[in-house]
Amino acid sequence: MPTRSSSDLIVVGAGVVGAACAHYAARRGLDITVVDRGPVAGGTTGAGEGNLLVSDKEPGPELRLALLSGRLWRELSDVLPARVEYEAKGGLVVASGETGLTALRAFAHRQARAGVTAEEVAGERLHDLEPHLAPGLAGGYHYPQDAQVQPALAAAHLLRAAGTRVRLRLGEEVVGVLTRTDGTVRGVRTPAGELHAPHVVNAAGTWGGAFARVAGVALPVQPRRGFVLVTEPLPRVVRRKVYAADYVADVASGSAALQTSPVVEGTPAGPVLIGASRERVGFDRTLSTEVLRRLAQGAARLFPVLARVRVLRTYAGFRPYLPDHLPAVGADPRAPGLLHACGHEGAGIGLAPATGAVIAALVAGDEPPLDAADMHAFRPERFHGTP
Repeated sequence: MPTRSSSDLIVVGAGVVGAACAHYAARRGLDITVVDRGPVAGGTTGAGEGNLLVSDKEPGPELRLALLSGRLWRELSDVLPARVEYEAKGGLVVASGETGLTALRAFAHRQARAGVTAEEVAGERLHDLEPHLAPGLAGGYHYPQDAQVQPALAAAHLLRAAGTRVRLRLGEEVVGVLTRTDGTVRGVRTPAGELHAPHVVNAAGTWGGAFARVAGVALPVQPRRGFVLVTEPLPRVVRRKVYAADYVADVASGSAALQTSPVVEGTPAGPVLIGASRERVGFDRTLSTEVLRRLAQGAARLFPVLARVRVLRTYAGFRPYLPDHLPAVGADPRAPGLLHACGHEGAGIGLAPATGAVIAALVAGDEPPLDAADMHAFRPERFHGTP
């Protein structure tokens, strides 16, 4: 039987953000076609750790998006199967000295005024939360709203939960965007033929800038490479996501140079995930022994028990970086009918449900679940230049 070539919405990208856009659009009764040149979660999502964080975000539009997403992830945890490994385990940010703790305290107080729950933990009480932490740390903050999910499974089950309203076209690269004579988008072209819809969503992640150029608009998404170490399966030696306070500064930095800060978290399956590194080197996947050395040393400083643990594998991924550290979410007036849902950098998994809910509301002609000021901050056309 031939596949239907028309739908209400085409989502380009089958990562977790594209899956969330499709999921929430299907909830509104829309028919969606999801197109990806690879498999579900074949890009940045498949290389992610699954972080659902508020702890690393300054007060502002992104934090409000994260708080909304946190509520939606909790709702989704009742809908999606347990195998997506949703864990509301909380996060712990630690400081090695008093200077770092003072800065972390000021940061947490600003967050608290914006609706984040942040609980100060004295240095001598850190072991109550994480018994294997290194001794002598000055203190930290516990963030009970932080959580984790298995990202590839989450993307797959968001699509599956949408039922028959979502059709997948995997292994098909979008090579053109179809428009009417007035410039309005009317679908996409792949090597297999034309797909028609009055709305097209750019959820192509790190490749969102390339797809924007295909659509004739500028969106300066750049890849920001990161490596992750995966240890052998262990008893639960790390209970939460634990990271050093300087990780927050690395997230906010615009530097292209290599930056590393220790980020350690356990998983329900047993392996411990170790990050985090950031550098802009294009799409170069070359293994960097210097990065791996720094990550291993940083993790062992936080959790000395890990110094004796085997690393089974490493992998690299590319975060979709935009210069102002905010995602592009919303309709693009430069190409009516085109919407963007990309540029979330390392926060795409956490921000996916709220992004999907916003896109679905816009496509349905309803008010999005964010105020006008936040939508203005995320507007795709804020970047100028030629595609």
